[in-house]
Amino acid sequence: MDLQGRTAIVTGASRGIGRSIAELFAAEGAQVALVARSAETLEEVSAVIRAAGGSALTIPVDVTSPEAADDIVTATLDAYGGIDILVNNAGGNTFMSPIASLRASGWAKAIALNLDASVRLIQAALPSLIASGHGSIVNVSSVSALRAAPMIGAYGAAKAALVSATQTLAVELGTQPVRANALVPGWIATDLTGFLREDEGIEHTVLDRVPMARWGRPEEIAQAALFLASDRSSFMTGQSLVVDGGLSANP
Repeated sequence: MDLQGRTAIVTGASRGIGRSIAELFAAEGAQVALVARSAETLEEVSAVIRAAGGSALTIPVDVTSPEAADDIVTATLDAYGGIDILVNNAGGNTFMSPIASLRASGWAKAIALNLDASVRLIQAALPSLIASGHGSIVNVSSVSALRAAPMIGAYGAAKAALVSATQTLAVELGTQPVRANALVPGWIATDLTGFLREDEGIEHTVLDRVPMARWGRPEEIAQAALFLASDRSSFMTGQSLVVDGGLSANP
């Protein structure tokens, strides 16, 4: 198993991509700290992992709160004694607006969730990641970071900034035993994209630009995260692994 004996923090672990990553990491031998706002949903994920013979810790917290990063790291260290992998997956977008009329509060909310929370958690976890001797940071961005993102500009800007921060972090930590890479999913069939799949016209518009002509599955993103988190990508840092069915290859 690729992650035997290692400890991973996965944010946004209660559903979708984050849940798939957490369950796969546990199946590959990792002790997993599950982070999300809903204690009840996290317990469901934890129960699935434990039933399969894995180890999981639930940390119900809002990652955008100022004290969240320190609380997550402290709880993980208290339970498992170290941190080898950090997956910053928590994120999303709850509104649509052109940038010209976007309220300052909306911009700040998107940046806080999709960028600031990840940076704070990296800062808090970094000493432990370095001490592990094989630390891996996986920042989950979005294909929206690679091109214009009409009506979700704040989300796209935050995810683009996360890619840039990942590259800078990789250079700054080049001689340290910690790698930092970005994972860039395209359109994935999760709860967050459910409203797009419910409307046949909108779904057709979305998939029309995807060369593979289908939605990605959360488990496909989880496999890419496993690659970045494990020693299989040991000479890879500062990179963006795009898993989008060919969407970003379109002009």
